[in-house]
Amino acid sequence: MENFNYYTPTRVVFGRGAENQTGELVKQQGSRKVLVHYGGHSAKKSGLLERICHSLEETGIDYVSLGGVVPNPRLSLVYEGIKLCRKEQVDFILAVGGGSVIDSAKAIGYGIANEGDVWDFYEGKRQATSCMPVGAVLTISAAGSEMSNSSVITNENGWLKRGYNTDYCRPKFAVMNPELTMTLPKYQTASGCVDIMMHTMERYFNQSDNMELTDGFSEHLIRTVMKNAKILMEHPDDYNARAEVMWAGSLSHNGLMGCGTDGGDWASHQLEHELGGMFDVAHGAGLAAVWSSWARYVLDARPERFARFAVKVMGVEPGADDIETALKGISAMEDFYHMVEMPVRISEMGINLTEEQIRELAEKCSHFGKRTIGCVKKLDQEDMYQIYKNAGK
Repeated sequence: MENFNYYTPTRVVFGRGAENQTGELVKQQGSRKVLVHYGGHSAKKSGLLERICHSLEETGIDYVSLGGVVPNPRLSLVYEGIKLCRKEQVDFILAVGGGSVIDSAKAIGYGIANEGDVWDFYEGKRQATSCMPVGAVLTISAAGSEMSNSSVITNENGWLKRGYNTDYCRPKFAVMNPELTMTLPKYQTASGCVDIMMHTMERYFNQSDNMELTDGFSEHLIRTVMKNAKILMEHPDDYNARAEVMWAGSLSHNGLMGCGTDGGDWASHQLEHELGGMFDVAHGAGLAAVWSSWARYVLDARPERFARFAVKVMGVEPGADDIETALKGISAMEDFYHMVEMPVRISEMGINLTEEQIRELAEKCSHFGKRTIGCVKKLDQEDMYQIYKNAGK
């Protein structure tokens, strides 16, 4: 096993009606003026935004609002939020929504707390030294941003989707009421479940001498999400299934599933980021569309790991050797994705990639030939091209 540093400072308030505690949670942070950051009309239409604002008013906290966050959150709105917060002298950012809203709030927090262009951090040109404090009221179980150190933003100039990770941006608190996720469309629920699973799978597929305990956590988490995703396809208002998925989303991406490993592979995420940037696809769906093509491309570098996954997670009978077992497990995962109406090829999202687009995706994913991705097998620009090509069939 690898040495590790496990840090999870986020306070979690979980359960029915938890959002009514938001004002008091913000007050405990010593805040005087808050930016309430949210997405589209659903937060208003559901009455959630009104309840949140009422909770702030009851505790005497002033606030300004900024909506308009979209999936694959945009840098232009981040800039707008930074400008608004500076003008209004905001000292705390409250994200009301899913991972895109929380990621946007974190980016705004970086921009306020540091001089210069916030995009520099996402481009890797320099490092942040702090972040304005952020809190979250979660409405979508997916990204795990409510407890993670991650933020992913899309720059409309070139449609580049980039992530930035530091512990500065970990939310001070996360309010999680599973009831808030019950009105999500089936596609969004399934896409979120895939995202949760992939956050654990990215860590699971590695080149480490792994801890049995961490492996056990990871395998059980993925099986739990799969089980409850199937339930939610038929019974979207099942509170217990929503609760299992919501808590799994946080645990999947707060660092616990990576304890004792080398950090994991993350190639599938990097490949999907370019799909999201170019075609604005749902993140979980994009991950499902590239995962099996990635897995088949790299499995010969770690067949025993893929074979364990096939048996322990997918429940397949072992084949004649690890390669055969691994391939059975990958096919079983594809069957699951189809069961919850997720794609296993890019073409299943209605995107028919041209040769030029495949080349462009590989160029952007490799940062124009300047980096490799993954750890199960190091992937260069040509490898990325082949995976995109296979996934596009």
